[in-house]
Amino acid sequence: MIYLQLLASFLQVGLFSIGGGYAAIPLIQSQVVENYGWLSMDEFTNLITIAEMTPGPISVNAATFVGIRIGGIPGAITATAACILPGCVFVSLLALVYRKYRGAPAVDHVLGCLRPAVVALIAAAGLSMLHNAVFAEASVRLSSIQWTGVLLFAGAFVVLRKWKRSPILVMCLCGVANLLFYLVTQSPSG
Repeated sequence: MIYLQLLASFLQVGLFSIGGGYAAIPLIQSQVVENYGWLSMDEFTNLITIAEMTPGPISVNAATFVGIRIGGIPGAITATAACILPGCVFVSLLALVYRKYRGAPAVDHVLGCLRPAVVALIAAAGLSMLHNAVFAEASVRLSSIQWTGVLLFAGAFVVLRKWKRSPILVMCLCGVANLLFYLVTQSPSG
């Protein structure tokens, strides 16, 4: 019976959580805390923290965690599969439609209209991350510039554009450089 409840609960999460992981949080809370009482609100808060820290989508990580907590390994498999099934079906149907109509002028027109939106979304995310790396505060003031972030960004940009190094390697090196800078500047003197 618990597996059917996990299946029904996370099928709803996968089906109706349009808009990404953060949009799924209220739906997961409704299912896990309010409807079934599998977790308390404190446990749910911890669950979201863990789901954000681990790699992968928040909803899938939450499904796996709740499933293993409630039904062991079979529960984790059931909840995770139920959470990703709607997305897999939807993407598969879209792929079939695209394969059939990919040369059609209407499809090309729709995809052409979507390209600028995708570029804008990626640019907005990049600018947001750049703002967070460069400015210590939400407001843009010269006094709040984090020069370490500026130097790391400029260095990473040059390494990626001029020497065409692996982005993952560059990100790891920037992380290590920032950690070392933090440790040097924050260590107690004398």
